[in-house]
Amino acid sequence: MQQGRPVAVLGGVRIPFCRRNTAYADVGNLGMSVRTLGALVERFGLHGQQLGEVAMGAVIKHASDWNLGREAALSSGLSALTPGITLQRACGTSLDSLITVGNKIAVGQIEAGIGGGSDTTSDVPIVYGQSLRRRLLRAAAAKTTGEKLAAFRGFRLRELKPDFPGVAEPRTGKSMGDHCEDMAKEWNISRDSQDELAVASHHKLAAAYERGFFDDLVVSFRGVARDNVLRADTSIDKLATLKPAFDRASGRGTLTAANSTPLTDGAAACLLASEDWARTHGHEPLCWMRDAQVAAVDFVHGEGLLMAPTVAVAELLRRNDLTLQDFDIYEIHEAFAAQVLCTLRAWESEDYCRNRLGLEAPLGRIDPARINPVGSSLAAGHPFAATGARIVATAAKQLAERGGGRCLVSICTAGGMGVVAILER
Repeated sequence: MQQGRPVAVLGGVRIPFCRRNTAYADVGNLGMSVRTLGALVERFGLHGQQLGEVAMGAVIKHASDWNLGREAALSSGLSALTPGITLQRACGTSLDSLITVGNKIAVGQIEAGIGGGSDTTSDVPIVYGQSLRRRLLRAAAAKTTGEKLAAFRGFRLRELKPDFPGVAEPRTGKSMGDHCEDMAKEWNISRDSQDELAVASHHKLAAAYERGFFDDLVVSFRGVARDNVLRADTSIDKLATLKPAFDRASGRGTLTAANSTPLTDGAAACLLASEDWARTHGHEPLCWMRDAQVAAVDFVHGEGLLMAPTVAVAELLRRNDLTLQDFDIYEIHEAFAAQVLCTLRAWESEDYCRNRLGLEAPLGRIDPARINPVGSSLAAGHPFAATGARIVATAAKQLAERGGGRCLVSICTAGGMGVVAILER
């Protein structure tokens, strides 16, 4: 991307994000993806057009969602000749989808494509344990009635206990919130500072809605026009009444339901193109995707699970000969308020930057006023695979409103990874 053709971000759309088991409880990934892609097709007049790729993803999906990207593309209004691919990198999924499409444009493989993602925490796949699954498979393969019945010999009712999808890290058994609590303690992140960041996110998002910023970015769905996570009237005093959500026993827990993102359903997508394609089809780029980077940390052996963006950003800045202060906007995914604050503190730490990032000096401080100017995940919600496309669409419009500038996008993910990108206008 850095060395290839320029990659234009033409714009994006999303449906309102909704808490699980509310408006989208019975919709599922395909329904949310189709609504979102259909709105993008309508907005850019793409009916019947053949694009080079539609890359969609989901973190929590049913087995029937295995071809989600292609199936959503087939129902979007695009030409049936448009291919589709399904990707997944936890919370970085749709940013990775956009990077995938962008890289194909940069090297000349395609001229235009869509990247995005959806996630449902309402319509989750529920499977039975290994013992019952093996019995069912043996019965399905059996030739005679006797063989089918024999597959259930010795059956116990406890085998009917279902397995639900979990959010715990398989290698540690700890949830993302538990890991973030460890990070907050390591970096001495206070409860007050987390609550302040959460309240600010809600107030900024509410203000952006009120001034019409999201009028062309958010399309109504299922009777919902705004993110139903948003609480415009929230306050520090209200948040202070909440109990810790993860570390309840030690008395030192600081992460609560309010300064952590809730389980959310939703979808988002963006249209990317080459400069020639954009010009030919009469679209003005909002901004350009300059470069991107993915990194990982060894969270099993002591590193913070959600600290990988610190590494990815350092590598991205080095390759592009930029400093951390060379940006007008910073869109940092708010998985938890503590995660954002740990990241900022790490970049200011001389010890961390020297010994972990291999730098001669700290990356330094960021102007808080430039971080998530129109709110982020704490207020909008976080459907895992939709967040990246939401952020890119939001950042692109902000850069267009400003008439120029540079944005740093940073997303932490499960599994100790981080996905980051640079957008420019």
